[in-house]
Amino acid sequence: MFKSVLIAEDHESANISLRKTLDELGINNTYVYYCDDALSRIRRAIFDGAPYDLLITDLYFEADERQQQLDGGEALIAAAKEVQPGLKILVFSAEHRPAVIEGLFRDQGINGYVRKARRDAQELKQAVQSMSDGKLHIPVHLRQAMKHNNAHEFTDFDVTIITLLSEGMRQKDIPAFLQQNQIRPSGLSSIEKRLNLMKDTLSFSKNEQLVAYCKDMGII
Repeated sequence: MFKSVLIAEDHESANISLRKTLDELGINNTYVYYCDDALSRIRRAIFDGAPYDLLITDLYFEADERQQQLDGGEALIAAAKEVQPGLKILVFSAEHRPAVIEGLFRDQGINGYVRKARRDAQELKQAVQSMSDGKLHIPVHLRQAMKHNNAHEFTDFDVTIITLLSEGMRQKDIPAFLQQNQIRPSGLSSIEKRLNLMKDTLSFSKNEQLVAYCKDMGII
């Protein structure tokens, strides 16, 4: 089990909840409300010869009168990894879009993600335990979304069509836009085929459902 954990969370209620959960696990923990302070703590702990085992951070921090160099959790994660490459990272955030969360695992190299929601304290304990055993903690809703997304591989052409629909463009007007921007194919029949394929694969009957799904998934 982890021996020393640093919490970076600017909402006091969430901060207290995290500390209580770690206390129940018998884990020594330190907390800060600002990303810059978190990085300073990480550097200091390394200098003192007692580096942290785990950083728990939110993604989004509200700006106030105190100016910060690190403007959010992603910036903190990148900076912390540079200072201490082996530091384990657990993100605790209300962010629910699978594409965003998946990107944190793929691009930022995080080790776990817990969404702020009902029963999140219980999942936090499970995540900490799994990560202390060297495993990744991937939330259930992300695993389900990844499985669903894998049912259809979205092409750049698909994303362009869906984006135009989301912006209010009528389907029959899309060919003219594609032609003007030299995007191929640009025929209405090609557009209809791709939309029908996506809807059939993802079990949707309307374009509006497909657009809403892609927004929720962070595809557009």
